Amino acid sequence: MTTAHQITWRERLEAYYYLCRFDKPVGTELVFWPTMWALWIAAEGIPPMGILIPIVLGTIFMRAAGCAINDFADRKVDGAVERTKNRPLATGIITAKEAIYVFLALVFASACMLFFLPIETFYCALGGLFLAFIYPFMKRYTHLPQVVLGMAFSWGIPMSFTAMGKPLDLTCWLLYFGNLAWTVAYDTQYAITDREYDLKIGVKSTAILFGRHDIQIIALLQAISLGLIGTAFYLENILIPFGLIALLVVATDFIYQAFKTKDRNPQICFWAFRHNRWVGMIIFIGIFLEFIS
Repeated sequence: MTTAHQITWRERLEAYYYLCRFDKPVGTELVFWPTMWALWIAAEGIPPMGILIPIVLGTIFMRAAGCAINDFADRKVDGAVERTKNRPLATGIITAKEAIYVFLALVFASACMLFFLPIETFYCALGGLFLAFIYPFMKRYTHLPQVVLGMAFSWGIPMSFTAMGKPLDLTCWLLYFGNLAWTVAYDTQYAITDREYDLKIGVKSTAILFGRHDIQIIALLQAISLGLIGTAFYLENILIPFGLIALLVVATDFIYQAFKTKDRNPQICFWAFRHNRWVGMIIFIGIFLEFIS
């Protein structure tokens, strides 16, 4: 194992880059697109740049902060998992204290974005910070850490509504819980990838909880997600035609994912998880086209 004092500053900066997962943007996209759904719907079209830019930057910073605190929490088990054994904390390139400093710096950077947004968004952001902090530790205590992740990944939705001065109405919460269901689905696909290792080291997940029914429950969660998001589109009069087309394309993609992952091959399940980046984008395209048509 490499010790922190043996590396150069360039290697240290590269380690920070990997700690924040800037080399793996899929996770950021999975937070970004639902936030954009909500922001466009709350703004009833293209939002003001003075709100869009702080929301986008805050999303990027908080996603990176979540990765830093996640690796801090998992620093003693990542080395036992094939997929995570080369993470900076697992190899000792950076220390646990450094990871905490990175987390705090990113939270501060994200908090600075709130100065450009209404005070209600600041209060709302406190809930998102709490969820981002506790999520990594949940896998020690519950088989439902994916639910906590879904809550955290969906928090940009109510924040977007408050940023636009809109109430947290039924549309907001339909989008929130629709995105939460989708998040649990794709993060269960992710967890299937590590299930063999998680069972050995005692880490809990929905993949372990669902057992042999995992693929069926993922499909059910995806269907619930589409139903809730579709209802939100209907309430906002953005379902026909582009919203519906987008959801039908996504439904087809979900069926394809189920077919591909039916044998639970870890590599294919990881592919399916990553493939969900396109799901969020397709739904956003449907929303975007509805508002410009």
